[in-house]
Amino acid sequence: MPVDRRELRRRLFAQAAEQAGYFTAAQARSIGYSYQAQAHHVGAGNWLRVDRGLFRLGEWVPNIHDDLARWALWSRGRGVVSHETALAVHAIGEFESPRVNLTVPPGFTMRDRAVKLHFADLPPSDVVQRAGFRVTNPTRSVIDVASRTPDEDQLSRTITEADERGLITIRNLRTRAEAVDVRAALYIERALALQATP
Repeated sequence: MPVDRRELRRRLFAQAAEQAGYFTAAQARSIGYSYQAQAHHVGAGNWLRVDRGLFRLGEWVPNIHDDLARWALWSRGRGVVSHETALAVHAIGEFESPRVNLTVPPGFTMRDRAVKLHFADLPPSDVVQRAGFRVTNPTRSVIDVASRTPDEDQLSRTITEADERGLITIRNLRTRAEAVDVRAALYIERALALQATP
């Protein structure tokens, strides 16, 4: 018995709503949309083709950072938003990056010019779930940026802001940095020393 179109649409919307309006061709197919039906919906403007095999609902009203769900789907759920991009998600500091920063497991082979890849196996404790994507927590995000020889004044301001907002603790930041990256720990100590300077 064929599935009612309204039921197909409801299922697709439920899937896309968890991913900031995005969905893959494979997800649409598993819900019950044939490739011919997918082409029809793109042609009718119901779906927007974002990339090969990646769509967004035409009526979806974008929210800030919704575009990061696209890269979560692109990476097949293996990428975690990190570094400067993660700090932007947490609204900490003023670090900027022209590309989306994603941390992916070693051996990840996909590439896109819009994405800067970092390779690491992140422990679950360093990752938080957002609507449609995962992101490194504030502590790990600061450590990742510190590992890339940042401007120390800017890093100091970022740490102060995160601490004042209760997003990190200095003690945990130091401990975690020493465990993750000795170089990052050094830059964090330099940034903290700047805070103590009158």
